[in-house]
Amino acid sequence: MSTITFDTLKFANRLKAAGVPVAQAEAEAEVLAEALEVNLKELATKADLLAVKTELRQEMKLMEQRLIIKLGSLIALSIGIVAALVKLL
Repeated sequence: MSTITFDTLKFANRLKAAGVPVAQAEAEAEVLAEALEVNLKELATKADLLAVKTELRQEMKLMEQRLIIKLGSLIALSIGIVAALVKLL
């Protein structure tokens, strides 16, 4: 898994160059680095997406089988009802 690095020194130096006090620039750089680290850990990877995709495909196949069975049962029941009505009438 590739990681994204955040250059806190470069960020702090840019803030300092823009006139931000040194302590504030360094604190902002650290806080931003921590926030990015936490948020990047929760991102889905390609492997996560592939696992979900595989799981969904399996569930869809099961649902398809269940629907086919139910539809077949309904057709058989309908034929039985029509045959019974034909005999009665």
